[in-house]
Amino acid sequence: MDEDVITHSAEETVAWGRAFAKSLQAPVLVLLTGELGSGKTTLTKGIVAGLNAAEEDEVTSPTFTLLHEYGAGGKVFHGDLYRVESLHDFETLGLEDVFAKPAIVIMEWSEKFPLKTEWPQVRVRLEHLGGDARRICTF
Repeated sequence: MDEDVITHSAEETVAWGRAFAKSLQAPVLVLLTGELGSGKTTLTKGIVAGLNAAEEDEVTSPTFTLLHEYGAGGKVFHGDLYRVESLHDFETLGLEDVFAKPAIVIMEWSEKFPLKTEWPQVRVRLEHLGGDARRICTF
C-alpha cells in the first residue's frame, strides 16, 4: 500500500482520501502524522466521506474533544492526540471502547503515543509543500 502522491488543493486532498477509503476494511488503524497545517483533518474528511460514515462538512478536528465517532454503531472513529501531554491523559481517552469491535480508527498526531493493538495499521505522512500543495505518503 506504499504510495507517494502530491495534491494541489484541499479538494484534491479530500478526493484522494475518498479513493484511499476504498482500500480500508475494519478493523484497521490509520495513523496520520505531519506538521500543524499539513492537511490531516482535510484528508480525514475525504476518508470518512469515502466510507459513507458522514458528509465531509460534518468532519471536524477533534482537537478539543479528542475523539469523534462517525457512522451508525461506531463505524469510524477520528482521534487527535495533539493536546495529549501525558500517558495519564492518553489513558483517559477511553480508547479501549474504540477497539471493542471492528472499526476504522483514524488517529492524528499518532506519533505522540504508540497505540497497542493487534489491528492492522496503515501509516500516512502528510507534508505541506507550500501554498495548497501537500505530499501524502502511505507506508
